[in-house]
Amino acid sequence: MAKLTVSEHFVKAALSGADKEGFNTKEILIQAGIEPDLMQQSGARVTGKQYTHLMQVIWNTMQDEYMGFASCKSKPGTFATMCYLTIHCNTLESVYKRADAFYNLFQKPVSMTLSQSGNQSHLTVAFEEPLDDPYHFLQESLLVIWHRFSCWLTGKRIVLDQVAFNYPKPAHADEYKHLFHCPLSFDQPHTQLTFNSRYLAEGVIRDEPELKEFLKSSPANLLGKPDDYNSFTSQIRQRIGRNLRDELPDFESIASVLNLSPQTLRRRLKEENTSYQEIKDNIRRDQSIYHLSRQDFSINEIAELVGFTEPSTFHRAFKKWTGLTPGAYRQGER
Repeated sequence: MAKLTVSEHFVKAALSGADKEGFNTKEILIQAGIEPDLMQQSGARVTGKQYTHLMQVIWNTMQDEYMGFASCKSKPGTFATMCYLTIHCNTLESVYKRADAFYNLFQKPVSMTLSQSGNQSHLTVAFEEPLDDPYHFLQESLLVIWHRFSCWLTGKRIVLDQVAFNYPKPAHADEYKHLFHCPLSFDQPHTQLTFNSRYLAEGVIRDEPELKEFLKSSPANLLGKPDDYNSFTSQIRQRIGRNLRDELPDFESIASVLNLSPQTLRRRLKEENTSYQEIKDNIRRDQSIYHLSRQDFSINEIAELVGFTEPSTFHRAFKKWTGLTPGAYRQGER
């Protein structure tokens, strides 16, 4: 699958707690393989691998899985301990209940609590004291982590009916489309995931050896990779892959490969807050950033690699995607 990139907003938001507590954020960026000057450029993006490494460096440096956003610390290993306590649960519902019980052992817990109304279930971010999190980064991270952890535990994609946020629509709201693939609602009473209650009965199919492997990079990598549990967006990204030199398949061909009519696929993508054109643009953007962050190819060669016959067209497209020219982006990476 084409590599995912992450907006500079999430890099700055992830670092904001460390910055508030006086840690050297430039050094953290350098340890994560991210050029600090790049983060001064609006529209910049980093690779999923860099972002995963960043999260690991922040946790290790601060010794706090809450990253300075809560009034108390969550020592490194807390999430892993919760995982080992829940891996032997029979169903997803019992996972949520046991995890909530675990986090409520802490004096001032920050957790996800389960509630139900009719045939819908809600997994809500809960905390006893207000978070010092102006970017809402911890709340957003918990939503992403718990959704993807749930998918991994059951081996199935948990289709979200809605994601609600208890704050106004932020400037970076478009980035949410690629995190959740469902309707989004702001200025709501709670920040929560909503899904059909039938998923609560899904069985846990993972075991401890699998969990041990999973925890080598998680939950950091859950924040830095696409939702690959069978969304139509991820299926299309997989079909297209990384070979962008040749003309990409047209929409009708993609629909046929997925055994859907074009009308149905268009509707499904709209439900995931995207379109075929946006998926193609994002793949080209992400592959361009991946190559620009390395020194293997010239800018003109990268233009050809991602499917542009004219370098000038590539320059215009890249600036539209990121606000930067390819040359300025590469210079910022140095």
